[in-house]
Amino acid sequence: MKIIWLGHGSFRIETAGQVLLIDPWLSGNPALAESQYEAALAGATHIILTHTHFDHVVDVLPLAKTRKLPVVGQYDLMGYWGESEGITTIGFNKGGTVDLGGPKLAMVPASHSSTFTTEEGLRASGSEVGYMLMSEGKTLYISGDTGVMADMEWMGDYYQPEIGILSAGGHFTMDMKQTAYAAKRYFNFKTLIPCHYATFPILEQSAAHLVQALPDVEVIEPQVMTAIEV
Repeated sequence: MKIIWLGHGSFRIETAGQVLLIDPWLSGNPALAESQYEAALAGATHIILTHTHFDHVVDVLPLAKTRKLPVVGQYDLMGYWGESEGITTIGFNKGGTVDLGGPKLAMVPASHSSTFTTEEGLRASGSEVGYMLMSEGKTLYISGDTGVMADMEWMGDYYQPEIGILSAGGHFTMDMKQTAYAAKRYFNFKTLIPCHYATFPILEQSAAHLVQALPDVEVIEPQVMTAIEV
């Protein structure tokens, strides 16, 4: 399994013959150069969406339409987009698991919000979620944007993820200290990749605290477009 950071909360995951784009944000992403867009998208098979804030959703519909990619996400939004936008969607809900042609994706709770801007103002779009990706004999927890929540206890116990991609930038999500707390209390990660940080001045700029707080975990500070093999 190869995990490739596209900056902020966006990832490209290559596993079991599939290429999964997690919340792909290209347009306006200060961490990703335009010259890197094609490499980030090459061979993509699915788009997986955690919620609809602009820094996660702005490119989803254009990519789904131009690249004919199915969008995987929360049932209410996927049903709406399937009808209104004419795209292929895979809609399910928390507690459910779908097969993506090899990799299996389970939807789990997150604690955040999920809105998007329209001409009439903000509109809700179902609920924010995270995912457990099960592939190649490994389980990867993708937190999406979230704060620390008690649900992490059963999620860690039930799914036993060895790898975590956790939002850790603060202000909108957990910060590095909270992410370290959640990792210690609720999970038994072998590898942890922080995200949703360093993109804007308002966010934490370094994962040093996370590294220091979790000496028994391989904390990998991702580099844009550099594959992490797990």
